[in-house]
Amino acid sequence: LRELSIGYEGLDRVDGSARFGFGWSFTGSAAALSSISGPIEVRLAAENPSQATFEVLLRPLSNVPGTESKALASTIRNLLTPSIILTQNPRTLVQLVVQALIPAEKFYSPLVASIINASTLALMNAGSIPMRGIVCAVSVGRFRSNIMPTSSLILDPSDDELSSLQGIGCFAFLFGTGQTGGSEVVWSNWQSSISFSEEELIKARDLARGGAEKVWIGMKQSVGRVG
Repeated sequence: LRELSIGYEGLDRVDGSARFGFGWSFTGSAAALSSISGPIEVRLAAENPSQATFEVLLRPLSNVPGTESKALASTIRNLLTPSIILTQNPRTLVQLVVQALIPAEKFYSPLVASIINASTLALMNAGSIPMRGIVCAVSVGRFRSNIMPTSSLILDPSDDELSSLQGIGCFAFLFGTGQTGGSEVVWSNWQSSISFSEEELIKARDLARGGAEKVWIGMKQSVGRVG
């Protein structure tokens, strides 16, 4: 797992904000910036009498959000929802805005992992939304070894390694507060150009779980430094 880059931006007119990237800096690597506003007033059409409305807006570095951005925003909303308690603030809005910090034609797995982690950090930084857990994500790649006939799995592949991969996916885990052993998968998008077995997918998931636990620890330490 590459070194984690975590920063709290203190953006104006939001309740919490954070940057996250894999690598020693926020430039030249998969990185994202997220902000949280809420609970705030919600428009009448989106009002929910039993809980807060959770809205996610995802913006690429350039151009306007397209179909892929909107689809990923919906995915992020669904995978983060189990980690937050929305019933304490009915008839309000919780708005998450995420900005990719690198130009990318597609939201590839390492960038998706950074987007998820930045979103979690912004929620933690805000402190205004009750949370029942922490969602952390990492990517796992698969490339063919020149020596061994079987494929090899790699945790958190770098940009330079992406072209050598035959398979890649992002895995997101929900960690309960105060513990690391009880994580559960809340989302994954494993894809491969060649067939893969269930056993290999389990190995990729287990490798990702170990990496996500390190991200979880890094998040806790970053909050302690801010506090």
